[in-house]
Amino acid sequence: MPGKLYLIPSPLGEYDPAEVLPARVLETARSLKCFVVEEVRTARRFLSAAGLKGHIDELEFHTLNEHTNPQEVEALIALFCKGDVGLISEAGLPAVADPGAALVALCHRNNIEVVPLTGPSSLMLALMASGLNGQSFAFRGYLPAKTDERKTAVKEIERLSKQLSQSQLFIETPYRNDSLLKDLLQLLQPSTRLTVAADLTLPTAFIGTKTVAQWRKEPVTIGKRPCVFIILA
Repeated sequence: MPGKLYLIPSPLGEYDPAEVLPARVLETARSLKCFVVEEVRTARRFLSAAGLKGHIDELEFHTLNEHTNPQEVEALIALFCKGDVGLISEAGLPAVADPGAALVALCHRNNIEVVPLTGPSSLMLALMASGLNGQSFAFRGYLPAKTDERKTAVKEIERLSKQLSQSQLFIETPYRNDSLLKDLLQLLQPSTRLTVAADLTLPTAFIGTKTVAQWRKEPVTIGKRPCVFIILA
């Protein structure tokens, strides 16, 4: 019988995993010997903090990130002949805004059981704390980096938000956070509500929801921190 794929959530920052992850998640992580991870160094640190300190060298790691080609993903199916496998993202939930989704799809195509485990999602935490529409929402991923394309995307997202009364979630590479926020405050209508949620679950967490007009009067600097943006027009 082939092994199972366990989706192992990880913390959203550097702190004790027991502060945000249920005991079952940590127990499962400690029971596995083979992992597919987005970044080996980060995964080793997480598993060490989760209770495997001193045993990391006994574990087997395989990388799956944005540079992994389809043939390399297909080859990972051989791992399940040896037993259970854990999938770990850089932060938060595996396969959510994460290349690990390719491994989950591979398992479904090969009738391998997929077991999702409970953990933090920056997207859902931001939505929960936003005060915006949690009944209807969409995640847009990363907005275009080029100025003209970004302007068009922001206007279209705002139009859809107003038309559907729908919260629109998106993220940015941390070093471009403040540039994106500047663009949003220039392009969005004054009455559109905007949530900025950075460093969620960390002591440095910041969450604020204001109209664009209010943000213009009370600007904030996000810096190079993981951040989720949400608008509701």
